[in-house]
Amino acid sequence: MTVVLVHGNPETDAIWDDLRAALGRDDVIALSPPGFGAPVPAGFGATADEYAAWLTSELEAMSGPIDLVGHDWGGGHVARIACSRPDLIRSWVTDIAGCFDPEYVWHDFAQAWQTPGVGEEAIAQMVGAPLEARTLQFEGLGMSKSVAARVAAANDAEMGRCILALYRSAAQPAMTEWGKELPKAAARPGLVIIATEDHFTGGEVLARRSAERAGAKVAMLPGLGHWWMCQDPKTGAKVLSDFFATLG
Repeated sequence: MTVVLVHGNPETDAIWDDLRAALGRDDVIALSPPGFGAPVPAGFGATADEYAAWLTSELEAMSGPIDLVGHDWGGGHVARIACSRPDLIRSWVTDIAGCFDPEYVWHDFAQAWQTPGVGEEAIAQMVGAPLEARTLQFEGLGMSKSVAARVAAANDAEMGRCILALYRSAAQPAMTEWGKELPKAAARPGLVIIATEDHFTGGEVLARRSAERAGAKVAMLPGLGHWWMCQDPKTGAKVLSDFFATLG
């Protein structure tokens, strides 16, 4: 078995460090999407479709069975793979299922990034802030000091370009359209993680609705936020391990 972890924005695979330790396994792989802790290939436009194609290619090169776990935009890519290429995986896990509901409204940061001019200014401010300030911001969001420092150090102009392209390619109604494919994800066992204090992904009602459409189980993480794997890695690892144990 192989557990494949995929992170999102504006992150690197450092967010998984504590969770990987808590899982206590030697078959865990963390993939970094281009621009988010990994080099950007020539000609890569950083759209959502290109990231889905990138993840498909990565999985095709692996031997299975694969349990695919995604956080933030990584969770978006995972959900799309579960719908389009269930043959590549044994199971899937996402923590942003609510984003695929027809009633989902992009959060304020995303709407700024999706707006020409405003997005460029916001990204310039983000990558131009002192490293210490960026680190403290991530610490305040739930990351440990060491993880926050590594993530903050990766926030550069190239990541900023990818952020703008990715979010603009996913402006509504794109998420709603991809969400129509969710019933196809039922071809493989799925788990929707709902962190109750995650205010970026639509909340419990939308997440449960998406989980039902995808035929997925639900795991609640009371009191945890968007970076639940950093805030409480032991609980996160238990949720994942318990799910994997049901797969036989």
